[in-house]
Amino acid sequence: MNVGFGILIVVLAVILIFFIVNYNALVQLRNKVKDQRSQIDIQLKRRFDLVPNLVETVKGYTKHEKGTLESVVNARNAYQTAETLEDQMKADGELTKTLSKLFALAEAYPDLKANENFMELQSELSSIEEKISTSRQLYSDSVLNYNNKIQMLPSNIVASIFGFKEEKFFEAQTEERENVKVKFDE
Repeated sequence: MNVGFGILIVVLAVILIFFIVNYNALVQLRNKVKDQRSQIDIQLKRRFDLVPNLVETVKGYTKHEKGTLESVVNARNAYQTAETLEDQMKADGELTKTLSKLFALAEAYPDLKANENFMELQSELSSIEEKISTSRQLYSDSVLNYNNKIQMLPSNIVASIFGFKEEKFFEAQTEERENVKVKFDE
């Protein structure tokens, strides 16, 4: 009876260790996803803080391009008021598209293109865009690892017991996959 009781204790200990190890791994991966999502937000915040300066610089040179400037500001505001990841992805795509139009617009204004302040802002924004891209890639990698852990045996048993849910990837919206079209009114 003592041997049977000992085996039962060992089996229960192994099961307990299995649950603890898998639960902790899932928590760690979930927190990594949240951290990576936060890193995207940090870079987007830097971009949003830069946009008003960029718009003001462009305004001085392009008085009659009010529509483009308004669309940049509106896209920026839409992201700040977005409440879900899907709304944020859509608003971010719109901002990216309108910023592309803004820089294409600058090509039509040689004085603006040569403006030191504009060039500095454009360079900083380009750097931020690179960091956003890197942050999105890291986020996607974290989501992939987390979702794999949730879906694969044996950790999916622990995930279902404790209610771990899959995370969504940060995906480009349909309009972001299209080429940016810029028209200059003459």
